[in-house]
Order: sequence, then structure tokens, then C-alpha cells
Amino acid sequence: MSAENLHVGVIGATGAVGVELINVMFDRNFPVGELTLFASERSAGKTMETKYGTKTIALFSVEEAKQCDIVFLAVSGDFAKEFAPQIAKGALVIDNSSAFRMDDDVPLIVPEINGALAKTAKLIANPNCTTAIAAVALWPLHQAFGLKKVIVSTYQAASGAGQPGMNELREGLAAGLEGKPVSAEVFAHPLAFNVIPHIDSFQENGYTREEMKVTWETRKIFGEPNLAVSCTAVRIPIERTHSEAIVIETEKVVTPAAAREALAKAKGVKLVDDPANNVYPMPINATKQYDVEVGRIRTNLIFGDHGLELFVAGDQLLKGAALNAVQIAEAYIAD
Repeated sequence: MSAENLHVGVIGATGAVGVELINVMFDRNFPVGELTLFASERSAGKTMETKYGTKTIALFSVEEAKQCDIVFLAVSGDFAKEFAPQIAKGALVIDNSSAFRMDDDVPLIVPEINGALAKTAKLIANPNCTTAIAAVALWPLHQAFGLKKVIVSTYQAASGAGQPGMNELREGLAAGLEGKPVSAEVFAHPLAFNVIPHIDSFQENGYTREEMKVTWETRKIFGEPNLAVSCTAVRIPIERTHSEAIVIETEKVVTPAAAREALAKAKGVKLVDDPANNVYPMPINATKQYDVEVGRIRTNLIFGDHGLELFVAGDQLLKGAALNAVQIAEAYIAD
């Protein structure tokens, strides 16, 4: 495929991820020759201000979408299941939903890890945001020391539930500060002034689907079907950027210094690890940044010289979604 003047389509352009997709393409000089924003009849015909100028939203149809070179899906899994395979008969489809992530025939890609797979299919899955952020930090450690066990505890922002989640948090914070009741529609409980250890539906094993996604998807991306991965996912009352506390047991002996050396040269990672000067990963700093911040690196007290603890923070809407999708497209068109 020629890497110049591509016709790019975005389905779900008005949502939080869709907006970031457009911004990331512009900021990274992705070779967009023509940009088409698709939507349903409810939004078709409306205009949207973008970094590419004012765009009139087009009515979605499979035939029109197939005429694009690349189509980004930032919509529901149900929509993706119905239409993505049809669109992929003409265009490359990069799907942000969970619809195809565990399909054996669909690559699940974090470009820093398995970007070469971008050239092997016309339908590609973007990982879960929590998985992508963890994977970027864990991959260089896996390469250097071999991961044996991974235990993740997440601190996930309202942005994981899209614009409605962020709106509900803002409204809840405003209501609470005024002494009014805080309601919950997007989340299972009020998120303002609260944390909720419940993201997605509970499974028979007691874990939520969000937690199991981290296990399933990390194994697939790493090509390690037996890697031991466990996760507890918690929603916290911040607007944007997920954080994760991660404990690892390694096959080889590992030291914090050796881990820092591996992480410092890893793509997509920003080493932020100077606790003596109060420097460590935080959402407030990682927000709107491409790299995943990694710090608080220390020897784990249980696994000793075969274990580490670390803390990571990554923008859920960027590396956790839009940036990763655009990087997949970049890998697809690369020589």
C-alpha cells in the first residue's frame, strides 16, 4: 500500500476515542489524503470541528466504508461483529472493541511487541486499554528476565467508560461538593468520592471480564498461552489515565537496577523512578502523553531476587486506545 494520501475512515468519531484518533493522526503526520467520519442517521449530516478542519459526518454504509484504505472502529462490539468483517473485504479495519480480540484469526497488536503482525490481516484488534498499558511496561522485562507470574492491581479512570463516564464523574463531583446526592448510571455505584472494585461483568470464577481480559490478552500478545496473570480492576474518581501496581516473578535473577536499564531503552516507556525526590508515575503527568510511565521499581519482598514491584501510568485514551490504533496503521503501511 502506498503510504501517501490515504483515504481514512473513522466510525465513532464523536466519542472520546474517536476524537483522539483524529488528533493522533494529525499530530503524528499520518498520511491522510481524505478523512471520512461515519455515523448513523442520527448524526449524519452534522458537522464536526477537527484538526483537519470542519468535517461533515457521513451516513455509514458498508459499501462506502469499504472504499477507504483504512477504517478505525471506535464503536460497540456488537457493531463491530456485524460490520467489521464486511468492511475488511475492502479496507484495513482496526477495531477498538473487544469483539475480535480473542479470535485466533485476528491479530491482537501492541506495535512495540508484535507490530509485524499488522501486515498479516485486514482485520486487526486493538487491545483492552489496561492490557496495552501493562504490556508496554512488561514486555522489556519479559525479554530480559522472563516473566513467570504477573499480578496486577489497577486504578482506572472514568475515561475507560468513554465520554459518558467522564461526564458522570464531573457531575457527581459537582453534586457532592454542593451536598447533593450523587447518582450512578454509567457505573455500578457513584464514582465521585469513591472507588469501585467492579469493572465489566462478573465471571463464574469471581473475576470480572475486565480482569480476565488482562489475563487472556497479555497471553495472546506475548505469545505465552500459559503465562500466569491475575488482575484486580478498580475504578477510581479521576477523569483520565489508568495506573497499575504490578508484581512480577521472573525466571532469571532480576535487580531494580537491571530492570531500570531494560526499561530505559524500551520503546513506548518513560522511566520515572526517583522516589527520593518524589518522582514516580502519576496520572496527572502521564495524561496526554504517548509513553507509559514506569517507576517505583523495587525488589519484591516475597519473590526476592526473582521478583519486582513497579507502578505504571498510561493515558487510557492514547496508548490504551487511539495511539495504539494509529501505531498499528503505521506498522501496516511501513516499508
